[in-house]
Amino acid sequence: MILAELLARGCDAVFRLHGGRSRTVDFRKGKRLGRQDRRMMWDRPTVCPRGLSRQQWMSLPEHLTIRVIRFTTLVPGFRSRTIVVATTLLDPVAYPLEEIAALYGDRSTVELRLRDIKTTMQMDVLRGKSPDIVRKEILMHLLACNLIRALMWQAAQKHGRPLHRLSFAGTIEHLNALAPYLWLYGGTRRSGILYALLLEWIALDRLPHRPGRIEPRAVKRRPKEYDRLNRPRHELRQALLRKTG
Repeated sequence: MILAELLARGCDAVFRLHGGRSRTVDFRKGKRLGRQDRRMMWDRPTVCPRGLSRQQWMSLPEHLTIRVIRFTTLVPGFRSRTIVVATTLLDPVAYPLEEIAALYGDRSTVELRLRDIKTTMQMDVLRGKSPDIVRKEILMHLLACNLIRALMWQAAQKHGRPLHRLSFAGTIEHLNALAPYLWLYGGTRRSGILYALLLEWIALDRLPHRPGRIEPRAVKRRPKEYDRLNRPRHELRQALLRKTG
């Protein structure tokens, strides 16, 4: 269902097939694109799966053309693993097996990008009190994130740097440092010079190359031993007054 919805929106996808689904893929079937590369036709289930409404099930296409790829990961110090992925990138010339395997290996980057939005941009705690305001907060965070990413892309293109090696937090710091001057000299020749300087700063702020890096998901500082503020303040004030009175 997810692949069909993404295709309907004009998006491509790469998904890993887990468990029984990966074991039941028969690489003797489908059109051979390579040794471990097949183009197959998936049929819509004859029975509506659990979790889908009948309307959603009927909206799915009867047939879906999918490319299935199998490759083996070889990481020094770890046991090799066989990975089976399904993708909507059907052209083996434009999208070779090796590039799709490398794309799967880069999947952890998605978690880092989500961390940039939630932690670096301080979106982990939303301050809105109504659903409408919360939606606006999320949209503004996404808008700001896209603008920062656009800056990083321009810096990478202009100075020949790999985009994934540029610092998201560093870009925010450099932008905050130059933003008042860009606003002050907006529309003048000096603003162009400052903007070029901003791109240079961003390009020079490179992250170290750390393949296979693993960090524990834990906080360093312990929270203070206070109760949670799970009641309105005026009720807690009254409770304190009753205790002290």
